[in-house]
This record gives sequence, structure tokens and C-alpha cells, in this order.
Amino acid sequence: MNRILRNPWIYSIMIIPTLALYTLFFIYPMATSSYYAFTDWNGLNQASFVGLDNFIRVFSDKDFINAIYNNFIFIGFSIFIQVPLIILFALLISSVKRFQGIYKTTVFIPSILSTSVIGILWGFILHPNIGPVNQFLSLFGIEPIFWLAESKWAMVSILVVNAWQWMGFYIVLVLAAILALPKEMNEAAEIDGATGIQRALYITVPLIKPIISVVVMLSIAGAMRVVDIVLVMTKGGPVGATEVMASYLVNEAMGVNPSYGVGTAISLIIFAFALVLTGIYQATFGKTKE
Repeated sequence: MNRILRNPWIYSIMIIPTLALYTLFFIYPMATSSYYAFTDWNGLNQASFVGLDNFIRVFSDKDFINAIYNNFIFIGFSIFIQVPLIILFALLISSVKRFQGIYKTTVFIPSILSTSVIGILWGFILHPNIGPVNQFLSLFGIEPIFWLAESKWAMVSILVVNAWQWMGFYIVLVLAAILALPKEMNEAAEIDGATGIQRALYITVPLIKPIISVVVMLSIAGAMRVVDIVLVMTKGGPVGATEVMASYLVNEAMGVNPSYGVGTAISLIIFAFALVLTGIYQATFGKTKE
């Protein structure tokens, strides 16, 4: 057995199935997308090469520029609001002595629900006439707000719903890192007179920086590919207020006049944006010292 395992061809044979699947489901689709992004193709006729026309077309469209802006709003919200809340909730749950499992399950449940279910649920919650939110606000004399139909509120509503759906997943990740820390350090700090806030800021958070870095990168990548909640709740409206690059892609590739060439070009743009942003973060703030 030792002689066999020293043979490098054995390991090559072992990785061939995985490599074949990776090539079939990742490399090949990426290669074909890269080709069709430079063609005029609607999925039925013969693809004709058009060079950079698809990229010029989308970057010349004000709606696409607005979609890029909305994606960056998602990124900013994720990093500066969602991530701090994730850390806060993880710290609070980790400090609970009783029913901790119930709290973990409760915050995690939204992340396993279908986006369609969440969209319908929140569509009812934010309904201008019968929704609980407006019903509560009416107690204070506030007129009904059209959360999903007014441009100034639609994006805020989508951001809140998207955060509600995915924060639980990240909270569980951060919570696992917190619970894995040696308890002796916190106990020693508590004996020395450190308060709970001081222990969290100067001991717990610095020690879980690697997992926080992962959460930030996942949030950036998620903000770049967000689409399902937008399509379910607003379809990019009103008047493009919630349009993002991925929903713009869907509308171009599967709209009235489908253009898969333009759609694949947009997919490459989204991939490039996500790659550059995560690379910049990893090269600047993502580095952690041992």
C-alpha cells in the first residue's frame, strides 16, 4: 500500500473525476460565455461576431449605470450596516446562557427559506393598506407609505429584506468562531475588571478577524450577484430604482427581444466587478496577522 501511494499517477487518477466535473460545469460554461459575449446571438439564430459592441452598448445605457450604482449601494449597506449588526447579534447570542440553541435556530431560519416565500411574506408585511408596518405607523398618525412603489423607499425595503434573509447565515458563522475561542482569556479579563463591552472590543472581535474578513468578502460577492429578491419583489422598479446588474441581465437575456450576447457580456462584467472588489479588499483590509 505504501508503494502504491508513493506513485504520483495514483493521485492523478483520483483527481480526474473531480477535474472532469469542474471542467464540464465551470470551465466550459465560462469559455462559452466569454465567446458569446462578443457575438450577436438570441439563442436561436447563428451567432455573429460583433467585437466589443455588446460591452459598449451596456455601458452606454443609463439604466445599466444606475444598476451598477445600486449594486454599490448593496455593497455599502452590507459592509457598513449589515456586518456590524452580524457581529453585534453574534456577540449577544454568545453571551446568552439559556436557550442559545433556540436563538441560533431562529436567526438561521430565514436563510433556508425560498426567496419567493420571503418576497410574498414581505410583500404582505409592506402592503400599503393591510401591511403590519403601515398599520403600526398609523397609530402615530403617519399616512400609508408605498414601500415598494415609491423610489425613495423601494431600495431601502429591498436592502432590509435581503439583510433579513441572509444575516442569520453569517451570524451562525461568526457565532461558531466566538464559541470556539478559549474561555480562559475572557475569564481572566473579567477577573481583571474588564466590562463585557471591553472584552468584546479588545478580545473577542480581534480574535475573530479572519472569519469577519470571510463574511465581508462573502457579503461583497453576494451584493454583486443579488437578483432573486429584486425580481420577486419589484422586478427592478419603480422606474429602475431597484434595478441591479443581475436583474438587468435577466431583462436583456430573457426579455421581449432576448439578446444572449448582451446577457453573457453583462455576466462577465459582474464577474469582473466581483473579482476586482474582492481582490482589492483581500489585498488591503483582508490580510490578517497570525
